[in-house]
Amino acid sequence: MTTTAGPAVKAPTKPISKQRVGDRVFSGSTLAAGSLILAVLAAVAAFLLIQGMPGIVADPETTSILRGQSFWEYVWPLVFGTLWAATIALVMAIPLAIGIALFISHYAPRALATVLGYIIDLLAAVPSVVFGLWGANVLAPASRTAYAWLEQHLGWIPLFAGPASGTGRSILTAGIVLAVMVLPIITAICREVFLQTPVLHEEAALALGATRWEMIRMSVLPFARAGIVSGAMLGLGRALGETMAVAMVLSASGVVTFNLISSNNPSTIAANIALSFPEAYGINVNVLIATGLILFAITLVVNSLARYIVNRRKEFSGAN
Repeated sequence: MTTTAGPAVKAPTKPISKQRVGDRVFSGSTLAAGSLILAVLAAVAAFLLIQGMPGIVADPETTSILRGQSFWEYVWPLVFGTLWAATIALVMAIPLAIGIALFISHYAPRALATVLGYIIDLLAAVPSVVFGLWGANVLAPASRTAYAWLEQHLGWIPLFAGPASGTGRSILTAGIVLAVMVLPIITAICREVFLQTPVLHEEAALALGATRWEMIRMSVLPFARAGIVSGAMLGLGRALGETMAVAMVLSASGVVTFNLISSNNPSTIAANIALSFPEAYGINVNVLIATGLILFAITLVVNSLARYIVNRRKEFSGAN
């Protein structure tokens, strides 16, 4: 008995989708934009390395800007001042930013919250020179009495040991100005993160008898922890690179001190470059570029750390 095989059945083939011209153009443009960012970053790093290396290895005796010091002795007070001013700004700005963001997202009426949100966003667009003028002409003179009071009553604390600045241009004044400048950034990020808290989590906490603050403490803040940290790190990046506001407010003498109200203050890298660059020449320019390289490295580390924190808990963070 013989059997005849039937016709072979072909496996279904997957239809080939034809990519549209618009898709190819969009994909290519986004790839080019991303590559351009990396190319610009690499070019900036290469420029700072090439132009800054002669300043790092420069002979202190032949470089007027170093004043007989090595490069690392020259840049260390600037690094300290940069980190110290940014730390002061974050200590003041983060609690206030969290409070404002919580008020906008969970306490204020919808109409008031919308207006406050617009104001916060507009505050981030104010030029830094305006903050510098406000700090130098309004905040610094107004703070002299407060600094004298701090020296008189809290002078036993090293932070307020004095002598108090007679002009009010101290590292604390610069920190307050920086805090006002980074406040919109941190507030805007915290507000968006708080608004993305799962509603079921909030309703479950309220259904179990929690007050509004207990609900925020148990549901909102744990969910937004990574977003708060990333917003703070982005604000730190802004504070580290601020130039004109600090240069206009701070009366710097190049010392390393934790005293907040004295007239002897450390300078920041960005402010020092802005004030010294117009009169620099020759190898002095390379020294200033080398300090810019140090600031570039610090900022890169801060932003990388912020991205790591966000990615580490991206499934729980509303910052993504």
